[in-house]
Amino acid sequence: MDGIEVPQYFICPISLQIMKDPVTAITGITYDRESIEHWLFQSKNITCPVTKQPLQKDSELTPNHTLHRLIQAWCIKNASYGIDQIPTPKTPPNKAQVLKLLKDFWHPQLQLKIIRKLELLAVENEGNRKYMVEAGVANAMLLFITNRCYKNDQVDGLEEALSILHFVRISSEELNRHFMENYHIIDSLTWVFGCEMENQITVSTYAVLVLKYIIQKANSRVLETLNPDFFKKLVGVLRNGVTEQGMNAALHVMLDACPWGRNRIKMVEAGAVHELIELEFGAPEKRTTELIFGILFHLCSCADGRSQFISHKGGISVVSRRLLRVSPAADDRAVLILSMICKYSGTNLVLQEMLEFGAVARLCTLIQVDCPPYLKGKAREILRSHYEEWKNCRCLGISMYPK
Repeated sequence: MDGIEVPQYFICPISLQIMKDPVTAITGITYDRESIEHWLFQSKNITCPVTKQPLQKDSELTPNHTLHRLIQAWCIKNASYGIDQIPTPKTPPNKAQVLKLLKDFWHPQLQLKIIRKLELLAVENEGNRKYMVEAGVANAMLLFITNRCYKNDQVDGLEEALSILHFVRISSEELNRHFMENYHIIDSLTWVFGCEMENQITVSTYAVLVLKYIIQKANSRVLETLNPDFFKKLVGVLRNGVTEQGMNAALHVMLDACPWGRNRIKMVEAGAVHELIELEFGAPEKRTTELIFGILFHLCSCADGRSQFISHKGGISVVSRRLLRVSPAADDRAVLILSMICKYSGTNLVLQEMLEFGAVARLCTLIQVDCPPYLKGKAREILRSHYEEWKNCRCLGISMYPK
């Protein structure tokens, strides 16, 4: 395109590229559809990028057919200069068309064809997803998974339905209504983890991402009644392997369930403590470590959780070695984990491991670096409580006492 002057009104104000699908907002400014939809839906902006006037998500974007024809003609005219022709954009579906697809969806002969079509629409862009939300697609997919797939033990269309639910979110009000009418929502999603499918990791990832969203939106009654099998299957997902995104989603679910003491006991009984320690030994990314330490902190608040933690040969080691090496959030949880272990399970063997794996040295360092005062206080408390056992450690000294 060197040496070719592109007409300014062909350029999208957001992407600064030639528009492929020009649409005009209610403010009168024309943008490329992909750019303005990303601005509104993914970046969650509520103003026109050019005029700064209010521009809501449900604002109509009118196709600018005249401008599109001008851009196409200009591209054809300049094809010899390496300009690619702009294809004619597909007309986006409207709510009525989506409703028609949903009506036909419940015919068994059409089901697979329509669910694949709905998935393509959901993946394509935010504009499609807006209409799908309004038409109730998320409700239909949830019913399909619970009433057709789970109850009949069938997997045809399951991957597509989960993919759609990942992109097209159900509202909190609708979700709570589903919980009142259908008690199998969570069971049906954890059932997915045990299905034998060609794309098992992908399907499990979709299922746990949907589960994360549902758990975050569910009321406390639902979280209080999670059964032991739920946590066994969730721990199994971590053990059997899933994508990094799916792994973090599973950890989020566990962390959201931790405030209830019965849930913590169920997680411990499901073997969560050992699995989390093994997962952390894989040196995951920062956010994963923060989630793992957050869960371990809760599980170590109960006796059986602490017992499992110290029975794993790498428990003290992995927490000690991550201290001051990941993030302030991870440091906070690590110190509190060590504090509970020392206070309630501080045997000679445990205290020796803390010394051997560098926990004592790092607690001394923590007192001297920039961190919240309460965390310094907690570190001093641990060091003072076991001074006699650690007094020969070189790092112990006046630094652990307030001046």
